[in-house]
Amino acid sequence: MELYNGRPADCTGRLDKERETYDLLDRLGIAYQRTDHAPADTMEVCNVIDAVLGVLICKNLFLCNRQKTKFYLMLMPGDKPFKTKDLSHQLGVARLSFGTPEDMERLLNVTPGSVSVMGLQYDRENQVQLVVDRAVLEQEYFGCHPCINTSSLKLKTADVVEKFLPAVHHEMIQVSL
Repeated sequence: MELYNGRPADCTGRLDKERETYDLLDRLGIAYQRTDHAPADTMEVCNVIDAVLGVLICKNLFLCNRQKTKFYLMLMPGDKPFKTKDLSHQLGVARLSFGTPEDMERLLNVTPGSVSVMGLQYDRENQVQLVVDRAVLEQEYFGCHPCINTSSLKLKTADVVEKFLPAVHHEMIQVSL
């Protein structure tokens, strides 16, 4: 795996959602580094990518309430265990479960294994609430996929919070897990 600055020189064969992610980041003036790799569908594979990027890729969880009327995108350090009860309590939600792949694709234009904060660009009706563990926000850099799990990005956390989120009209809830 190699580390590149910015988008691929040739985007032939890449999905529209990946190209659109690069377009948005470029338009917002957000600098990023990128690496391409085989599908990263486990945290173990992400650990290898982390070493190339020099950053911890976030664990991204797509969640919903029992009635499937509220959806959440939870970002947390990849090495931190997830306890539904802790998050449910902090959000004031009786019970959280994982959202369906169909809802994930409908709301964020991503598939399982490719969930990313970058998918919020497709949630134009703000149906997904972003929830971020404070430990993620304490890091200078942030790792995520560009809506596909065959590439990974390294961005400044401040750029994600101060430029990306306002541009996609999303606010976050901070939690401590």
